[in-house]
Amino acid sequence: MPYEEAVVILARLGVGAVATFLAILLWARTRDTAWVFVILGTIVAYGEAVLTTLEAFGIVRIAPISIAGIPVFEVLLTVFPTAFIAVGFLIVILRRRSR
Repeated sequence: MPYEEAVVILARLGVGAVATFLAILLWARTRDTAWVFVILGTIVAYGEAVLTTLEAFGIVRIAPISIAGIPVFEVLLTVFPTAFIAVGFLIVILRRRSR
């Protein structure tokens, strides 16, 4: 593995770990639905980063379940974090509109 790639992986895992730790601390203190979805997005994004790293090192193997040639698990892990954060934003927007 080239040095540059290792730095990128370590930076992604390090920053993701800090963000996930802070998200879990916030989760214990909030009951706001919008924040819970943002927190879930952060946690799932870190899980995706860890799983991708483990797969790159050959430690785990994600079963290639495909539908019409599209890797389902990979697509879900990529889309879920952003979808959770988007739902959190939508909740805030809807909440502010109803005032």
